[in-house]
Amino acid sequence: MIYHVVPAAEWSAAPDQPYAPASLAEEGFVHCSPDEATTLAVVNAFYRAAPRPLLALVIDEARLTSRCVWEAASPAPPPGVPEGTLFPHVFGPLDRAAVTRVLVVGRDEEGRATGLAQDVRDGG
Repeated sequence: MIYHVVPAAEWSAAPDQPYAPASLAEEGFVHCSPDEATTLAVVNAFYRAAPRPLLALVIDEARLTSRCVWEAASPAPPPGVPEGTLFPHVFGPLDRAAVTRVLVVGRDEEGRATGLAQDVRDGG
């Protein structure tokens, strides 16, 4: 399973379409993370000011119709992620059928990501 972080409003904007975030048009791929710990580090590094609630899509890589390539972070991984960690980059929209769970990013009083919980697709 791989993870993708998205504000809830973006994820629910076009539920009958494959999900295509801005990074797909801007960079040619959808940024994903290899595990929960890396996902939380990504949230803390890049999504502190993102609209809430913030979701983490849990994606079955085998169910994607777009190509997924595991690549090194450029220029470096976010703080707390070891050098050499590879990140899955999906070169096309995310098939909603490949999303197995939709989790809410939990935060502490300072806004730091603390965990992923509450599957919002099936009520928990």
